[in-house]
Amino acid sequence: MGRGDQRSKKGKMIAGSYGVNRPRPSAVAKAKAAKALLEVVEKPAKVKKVVANKPAAKKTVKKKEA
Repeated sequence: MGRGDQRSKKGKMIAGSYGVNRPRPSAVAKAKAAKALLEVVEKPAKVKKVVANKPAAKKTVKKKEA
């Protein structure tokens, strides 16, 4: 039993067919999936503000006069 076996679920998935071991999705399952997809699409994505890091100020050392 495996991918080549038309009677097993795995074999039906590979062949792309339906039957007793692999029934078609019910209307309830399709409705739940559509509702979940709509909830994901409707939520706005969080936008992060990008702040550029300023380079640190260089410290200057005064030279001693001779």
